[in-house]
Amino acid sequence: MKAPAPAFGFIAALLLAASPALARQAEAPAAPRVVVGQIAAAIRDAYFDPAKAETIAAALEAEAAAGRYDGLTDPRDLETALTARLEPYDQHFSVGKPAPSSPAAAPSSGAASGLAPVPFPVVAARQGQGFRAVQILPGNVGLIEMRFFGDFEGADDPARKQVDAALQLVSGADAVIIDLRNNGGGSPAMVGYLVSAFVGPDADVYNRFHSREGESSEAPAQPHAAPRVDVPVYVLISGRTGSAAEAFAYTLQAARRAVIVGETSGGAANPGGPVFTPSGYRIFISTGSPTNPLTGANWEQVGVRPDVAMPAEDALETAWKAALASQSSAAPAAATEAAWVREALDARPAAFDPAPYLGAYGGSVVQATDDGLTWKNERRPAWRLRPLSPDLFFDVNEPYRRIRFVRDEAGRVTALEVLDSQTGVSRLLRRAA
Repeated sequence: MKAPAPAFGFIAALLLAASPALARQAEAPAAPRVVVGQIAAAIRDAYFDPAKAETIAAALEAEAAAGRYDGLTDPRDLETALTARLEPYDQHFSVGKPAPSSPAAAPSSGAASGLAPVPFPVVAARQGQGFRAVQILPGNVGLIEMRFFGDFEGADDPARKQVDAALQLVSGADAVIIDLRNNGGGSPAMVGYLVSAFVGPDADVYNRFHSREGESSEAPAQPHAAPRVDVPVYVLISGRTGSAAEAFAYTLQAARRAVIVGETSGGAANPGGPVFTPSGYRIFISTGSPTNPLTGANWEQVGVRPDVAMPAEDALETAWKAALASQSSAAPAAATEAAWVREALDARPAAFDPAPYLGAYGGSVVQATDDGLTWKNERRPAWRLRPLSPDLFFDVNEPYRRIRFVRDEAGRVTALEVLDSQTGVSRLLRRAA
């Protein structure tokens, strides 16, 4: 059995146990020099690179001895200063104090320090094990939005069941988009398993972690049973994408199995966990460093660079359009649906006169809105219509549908035609006299 990989990112405090030797907390606030000395000792003892650990620790000790931190008597200022000082060495370094073990009496809504810590399994369960949304976008494009990478060991663990359910939902999609723009990291177990859903079972693409204890791999012990090795994959990232989320994007990019869209990610590659000092401070220390077998490198400090660079807010629509374009050689019905959806996504607001279209058509009615038209057929929900070209409109919510208005020889609108590229059905409704 391979050794477990170190934990990534913001949930690592819940994945790794704190060092027992440093778990005691002092009752009175410690002087800044004492705090810095304890943090330096923790780095020297735990950081994955002993030589670099000595350099960092010695620099902190020298600065403390010179009085650099003496004026930072408010622990919050000291935490901020030390985090800023350490991040240039490693993006995972952070210093803070753990939340109290019990809530303060009647804390105000703005007093975060009065909040009681919530066990991570409770948090994960309330947040869908990291899966914010899983859906099929118009044009048969699967979308998986993840906010963190949940941890699991076996097939019956909640996070494993959740990822299997997400992958099952998109298993028939013609392309898959994985949105990591607001994902700060999590567990390497989820990274490796999710990668295995898109590469072959023998693919040598997984990051290897080097630590003081030896080497481990991100490769899953049990890969996904039905990998989709040919489906187009797009991964969305931003400057908020960090740690394990970066590992996933970096791995698929290096394997040429995904197109990365958005902004350069945060650049936090080295996983680890929290260490608690005797004075009650917590420092996240990287205990390992990944190497990708295809690049021989990782993304520390530089981030994952997108293949298609753009503002993060535009990444989903761009990837969606690219996924639709990849269906141009599909069966005629699928290709038509994809083309209609992309045509609607490309449409830009255009001024038009709604008056010629208003009125009753069979059992339906067309009405004007501030930015378009609505078509309501009997008791069914109304379609929100936007113009594509003169007399041709698309349904905003289901862009594979169209309404085409029909004119007579005098130019008067006399009917509307309902078109559906999914079903191939069209209906003609005559305008009421």
